[in-house]
Amino acid sequence: MKVAKEGYGKVVGPLEQEILEVLWTKGGLSGKELFAEVKKTRHLALTTVLTVLERLAKKGFVTKGKGESVFIFRPAFTRAEFAREVSHDVLKGIFDISASGACACFVDMIAESDPQELERLSALIERKKKTLDTGRD
Repeated sequence: MKVAKEGYGKVVGPLEQEILEVLWTKGGLSGKELFAEVKKTRHLALTTVLTVLERLAKKGFVTKGKGESVFIFRPAFTRAEFAREVSHDVLKGIFDISASGACACFVDMIAESDPQELERLSALIERKKKTLDTGRD
């Protein structure tokens, strides 16, 4: 069974994802500047982009600050931080359903995508076990 699309599209919509990608690449932009970037690949109205920016700000994915005469939008997280947060939330939901099933699936996915990552995962598990044994986290 396949239920997911590529990328972050499971958590944010395609336009939200594209806007985040532009912000991660370009940094802080006004709504009009962001619109100019998105317009290169999509035929959209400025109001559509501004609405999506407001939604992303409400979700906490972008920040909205005052510039000299316009609002400047910036990503609230780096791409890596965002991926980590999204992964955490998605995995938490899956673990709430079945921790053992999620672990088995996770290991299988790592083995399929990059078998060398299994060694890294094993080392992470050992380090975590040691910190738990000593009472530190």
